[in-house]
Amino acid sequence: MNIILKPFVLTLPLAFLVACGGQPASEAPPTAEAALPVTRMPENVVMQAQGSFLVYATNEDSNNVSVIDGDYHNVLATIEIGKRPRGLKVSPDGSRLYVAVSGAPKCPPTMEDEECEALEVDLSADGIAEVDTASREVLRVLPSGIDPEQFDVNWETGLMYIANENANQATVINIASGEVIAELPTGLEPEGVRIAPDGSVVYVTGEVQSDITVIDTATNTVVGTIAVGIRPRDIVFSDDSSRAYISNEIGESISVIDVAASTVVDTITLPAGSLPMGVVLSPDNSRLFVATGRARTVLAVDLATNTVVDTVEVGQRPWGLTISPDGNMLFSANGPSDDVTVIDVNDFTVIETIAVGETPWGVWPGQVP
Repeated sequence: MNIILKPFVLTLPLAFLVACGGQPASEAPPTAEAALPVTRMPENVVMQAQGSFLVYATNEDSNNVSVIDGDYHNVLATIEIGKRPRGLKVSPDGSRLYVAVSGAPKCPPTMEDEECEALEVDLSADGIAEVDTASREVLRVLPSGIDPEQFDVNWETGLMYIANENANQATVINIASGEVIAELPTGLEPEGVRIAPDGSVVYVTGEVQSDITVIDTATNTVVGTIAVGIRPRDIVFSDDSSRAYISNEIGESISVIDVAASTVVDTITLPAGSLPMGVVLSPDNSRLFVATGRARTVLAVDLATNTVVDTVEVGQRPWGLTISPDGNMLFSANGPSDDVTVIDVNDFTVIETIAVGETPWGVWPGQVP
């Protein structure tokens, strides 16, 4: 457990922030000639947020979560969370953080199946850790099914939908009771999970068969599948739930789905070498932002023309991607770089690089508790 020290007063002098590499979002970014600052807080210091929101980053190889001030870009605290933290979500009021933890070994696509199968599996480590964001302590670990990777929550019904990658299924749980409601078959190696904003359906990506499993939330049953591009990884729905955008890693593309028709109506081709991973929409739904993995960039796609209009280089293999509540900043989790990149959406430039734990995987914003 993380030991919470007495917080510093909120009115820290600017000199301290500068020394720690912090920078308010309103300040001008560094010049092209100057090296971008890397934010590093002193060890064993736990601080309270000065900004208006937080960003949480899961660190897969150091088994913890970094808590970042969204406006000032300081790492405020580190929460010990459990093995291989990846997917995460924050409750609407910011009081609870949920993180998928897994005892399954890491098996990259380049690893032979026999080698992967020989690695140790700790099923007792699998679950969804629930964190009190005020005390930054783990309250309990919810059941999740085998090897949870990503999940999404219907905050109105209190149901969580979890992708179990090694079991080829999705588990539905009741958060309040911790009860497993359903275990549903999906495509092979499910990963991305997202609930439509209207709450009607849940989409789950299947990496191996390159499909989307469609779950009806009224009955919690599988009602169909949709073929998409090669190796789908992540999903985002438009605010009106009419469209879904799927990142196809090997397909170097984005599949656009008409949700009512359960049909791919367009495919957005990305620059050669793109390996799209995390996706997020601008608040007005006019632009789609895409993390390109080993291509080391984040792209902006104009959805009026379905063309790439901006590109910025970030850290190594950006996967998780999220956007600030006001839509002015993007945050990408760059695994091998052990950092999170902050992007100014308006001029599409990097304004900060934040050192976090080992192999950051996902990022998600939340209100300050």
